[in-house]
Amino acid sequence: MSLITFLDTETTGLEQSEGHRLVEVCMRVYDLDTRKLRVNFVQRINPERSIAAAAQAVHGISLAELAGEPTWPAVAPKVHKILSSSAWAVAHNAAFDMPFVGLELVRIGMTCPSVNVFCTMEEGRWATPNGKLPSLKELCFACDVPYDPSKAHAAEYDVDCMAQSFWRGLDWGFFSIGAEEREAA
Repeated sequence: MSLITFLDTETTGLEQSEGHRLVEVCMRVYDLDTRKLRVNFVQRINPERSIAAAAQAVHGISLAELAGEPTWPAVAPKVHKILSSSAWAVAHNAAFDMPFVGLELVRIGMTCPSVNVFCTMEEGRWATPNGKLPSLKELCFACDVPYDPSKAHAAEYDVDCMAQSFWRGLDWGFFSIGAEEREAA
């Protein structure tokens, strides 16, 4: 059984070099062959630092809401275990989410699991008329997946939309996880 994990994060800001941290992570793990949900992990995280106003304006999560949530060292082992058991990690803008998670694991002395990465944004250029990187909203539109902007930028909602779009794109032949890649996983 090959497992595929759909992942999204929300953060205190964009730059880890400025000390920004995760405030929310959602990971949904499916059996790649049967598409049955195996794990649904959604966790808010106390970042132990302020949240940049621009970041809070996007995801709507305030520091006060995170006061009673676990810190990253308590959440990281579960994230590591999920990624370690997966053949694939899928993210919309994997160039942001995957390094952010990886560096946060390394920051607390854990290793970053070796996992194949698939980016629905990078691989989804077919979803826009001019071939630009699609927003999640544009990808959902192209895949006929309902998208509610008022619910967007919550990790769980974004993972749900991304997963539906991924399966649709896979079925339509726009996304591909080839036989060689599956066997290597």
